[in-house]
Amino acid sequence: MASTITLAGREYIILPKPEYERLARRAAVIDDVALPRLLEKLSDGNYPAIEAGRAILARKLVKRRWAVGLTQAELARRANIRKETLCRIEKAKVTADTATVSKIVRVLEVVERQQSADARAD
Repeated sequence: MASTITLAGREYIILPKPEYERLARRAAVIDDVALPRLLEKLSDGNYPAIEAGRAILARKLVKRRWAVGLTQAELARRANIRKETLCRIEKAKVTADTATVSKIVRVLEVVERQQSADARAD
């Protein structure tokens, strides 16, 4: 777990390297890669439901994939789906079916649990 030290009057946080790398990946990718943009409201004040749902799902999947450090190709392989399918989902170009999203989420959950266990073991 994390601990703190003070050097030359400045406080620093010490944490296990895998946890630092996970946090660094999460912070860096948001600035380096464009996420699908969220949509503007329609004139009636609502959002276009299907397109908004695609964008929200895409952003969540991309952020989780980045956070665990998987490439699209690796996530697609582990989820047993085509890379092109994952790419279209992450770009909010298609409405993913429930089975496909479930496969992706299961892989992300497994990797997240493994990384969490690895961080606790350090």
